[in-house]
Amino acid sequence: MAKQGFKRPVFGLVCMDNGDDGVGVNGSLEVPKKPISNKKKTAKERLLEFCGLFGKEDQVLVVINADPDAIASAMAVKRLLRYRVKSVTIAYPNEIRRLNNVVMVDLLKIPMERLHTVKLGGFTKKVMLDSQPSHLPCFENITFDVVIDHHPATKGWVAPFVDIRKDFGATASMLVEYLRAANLKPSVALATALFYAIKVDTRNFEKKATLADAISFRYLFNIANQNLVRKIELSSLRRSELNYFKTALNEMKVSKQRLYAHLGKVPSPDMLVLIADFLNQVHDVAWVFVSGMHNDKLVVIFRCDGYKKNAGRLAEKMFNAIGSAGGHREAARAEVPLRNLPAEMQDFSTMTLMRLTTKHLQ
Repeated sequence: MAKQGFKRPVFGLVCMDNGDDGVGVNGSLEVPKKPISNKKKTAKERLLEFCGLFGKEDQVLVVINADPDAIASAMAVKRLLRYRVKSVTIAYPNEIRRLNNVVMVDLLKIPMERLHTVKLGGFTKKVMLDSQPSHLPCFENITFDVVIDHHPATKGWVAPFVDIRKDFGATASMLVEYLRAANLKPSVALATALFYAIKVDTRNFEKKATLADAISFRYLFNIANQNLVRKIELSSLRRSELNYFKTALNEMKVSKQRLYAHLGKVPSPDMLVLIADFLNQVHDVAWVFVSGMHNDKLVVIFRCDGYKKNAGRLAEKMFNAIGSAGGHREAARAEVPLRNLPAEMQDFSTMTLMRLTTKHLQ
């Protein structure tokens, strides 16, 4: 939620172009005295502006909403600033529950802290990656010096350095450009994290991506440990979570090439995502709708092929009036506080989901 009284962010240093392949920089970094023009900045120019914000005595807090892309990007920033600042701490507000992400953090030994445990006043500079200050309420009261992201720009905040390139498939691809511009070859652990992040956020390049994503991906291919990548990818399910698949299969209803399933209470919305992606593989199913209750909210996951369909638009149409909803053509999500549900939807079930969706698809 945006702060009241703020206007559209001042993108004094924003980079909205597609960028280049991050050619290496020779020699030491000399920070420019004046901001470089926003017109088609090179990777070196972005790096110079970024580094110009930090000094030897800075204690830097990197804030992320922890997922593979955000975690890998945070690792890359920590590497960029290793010899430039006094310390770098990575902090995140969300509980990491998805097993792939837990395994990634454990295998690659990534040091991170929960955001609520750190004292914000102890840091002289704050960086946000793969997100924006308006994305979560817990980010609202933090003033960021740097925001680097691949999601569309939002309103209600400002930062001295902003690099938003919404056409990129992953923030990790952008950070690879920074590393290459600094002539820093990533370690195996960092390259593995960045490689996996690009795979996840582009869904193996099935989703929208740029040539720059492919160049970063190819650059990392020979450095990353592919065995670790496979280990992370294959660690998808805990044995206890199989029961939710059983519930989904028992609850499942199919009508007019649309598959519906309501799971009741779930330990995490990620469970709904896993099941929706699994059911989306069923032949002759054009739409998948999976719902469940988590933390006093109704969460609905939408999946389709995106061909003459728009999951994001449907999600907004169905739930924007009573909650938050949106997404891409092929994948979307809605979250609604249970108190906002009308009387006829309080006892939510697969049939409720089916009736509601059918009403808006007619």
